[in-house]
Amino acid sequence: MNPKSDNYKWWLLFFLWVAFFLHQGTRQIYNAILPQIQGDFKVDSFSMGLVGTVFTMTYGLCAMPSGLASDMLRRKWMVISGLAIFCSGIFLSGCAWSIGLMIVFYGLLNGAGQAFYYPAACSLLGQLHDNTRATALAIHQTALYAGIIICSCVSGFFGDIPSFGQVSGWRVPFLLFGGLGVLWALFLIFAMRDTPNVSAGQPKGGDSASIVDAALVVFKKPAAISLALGFGCHIYVDVGFRTWAPTFLQGHFGMDASAAAFNAVIWHFCGAFFGVMLGGRITDRLAARRKTVRFESNIAGLLLGAPFIFLMANTTSQLVCFASMFAFGIFRGVYDSNMFASLFDVVAKRYRASASGIMLSFAFIIGSSAPAVLGLIRDNFGMDKGMASLAIFYALGAFIILLGRNLFFYKDCEN
Repeated sequence: MNPKSDNYKWWLLFFLWVAFFLHQGTRQIYNAILPQIQGDFKVDSFSMGLVGTVFTMTYGLCAMPSGLASDMLRRKWMVISGLAIFCSGIFLSGCAWSIGLMIVFYGLLNGAGQAFYYPAACSLLGQLHDNTRATALAIHQTALYAGIIICSCVSGFFGDIPSFGQVSGWRVPFLLFGGLGVLWALFLIFAMRDTPNVSAGQPKGGDSASIVDAALVVFKKPAAISLALGFGCHIYVDVGFRTWAPTFLQGHFGMDASAAAFNAVIWHFCGAFFGVMLGGRITDRLAARRKTVRFESNIAGLLLGAPFIFLMANTTSQLVCFASMFAFGIFRGVYDSNMFASLFDVVAKRYRASASGIMLSFAFIIGSSAPAVLGLIRDNFGMDKGMASLAIFYALGAFIILLGRNLFFYKDCEN
């Protein structure tokens, strides 16, 4: 467990994998059982989407200070405190009896806690995994897919269980996964080791990180800005898809909650698992010979995924819909495998957590409107139109990153 040993970097990946499993999986609980919660609270689709919008906006607003803090403070405690806070919010969401409390617990408390996890975790992995950076980040990313699939299926199962007295089945997954997350945070207090920041121990006035420079690190790099804007387009699609895909399948094909929750994630995220591992390994091998390969992986993932989003939303065949979700997932995984590894190509090592936080902040503020906007589209035009509109944002994101690659990469490259 020596933080300087080669073995510890893989143990750290395991610790963070479980934390990220909960980080991403618990986001899908609400989406998988949205119709059941809506039935209990008796509110419209816009109000249900507002919960996701508040969560995403809170995450976006907190991500930037979280990234800055992660370059100045102990990242171990940033990870643990974030995990404990958002899992407490998830647990309390299972006790909410109104849409207002769901906004507070799931939207605000959960959103703030989740923002503190990722910049610190991503910075730690990027520092300890130098030659294996994209591979480590890709493996870490698989926790997203595993968490979403398992938490969604468990939530859908309990969502179909009839109420027992005043206790509805949809409350169980919030209590289960929220409680497990708090316990894992307690375990990490003893399991994780402090890893000094890159700038730690450097003389005053040297090359150490400053708050002002860290805050401006992305804004000084047009290539990094293009990545942040492209990531925002991806987050808009991701949040919109995750929030409304189970509801879309229930309405479009007449599925019950458990079947819709299962099919909404299993096809898409199994494809993404394949894509992220493939993308990470290929780009790690090519990066030494082709500096722009991580940017190009991002462009290909977004651009090639867009047609399958449109097809998924407009087909009347379940088979074609699921096949489109799978293909969309493959290209989403290719993008996921390099979205932060590419950022690290144009940002100095000492500012990686800050840059990750700023990029997350950009992206989640841009994407925060997706749940509410798609809720409005559903009420006025149908859910199929809302899902199809997501393809536009994937194509837009690819175009923005292409501009960053062609116009600014070589000027901004740090490697």
